[in-house]
Amino acid sequence: MLKKYIIERDVPGIGGNTPEGFCSIAKVSNRALNELGNDIQWQESFIVADKTYCVYLAKDKSLIEEHARKSGFPANRISEVVAIIDPSTASA
Repeated sequence: MLKKYIIERDVPGIGGNTPEGFCSIAKVSNRALNELGNDIQWQESFIVADKTYCVYLAKDKSLIEEHARKSGFPANRISEVVAIIDPSTASA
């Protein structure tokens, strides 16, 4: 079973990137993911001025660390998601 992780990456100036730059970054990430197989999946990333917050599914934390090594992108903080809540949680 794959677990959900949030990866915080410190990338100075990332928020000022161009659409072409983001495309290039995604291609590098996808190549590393393809090498690692089906036990890791990238769901989405949120870009802010100097960081990215990436949502991944992975068998374990070590696969995310290996992706960071292969892709060259930092993984400054890797946190396993233990619960997901939203406004509807208040109605439970």
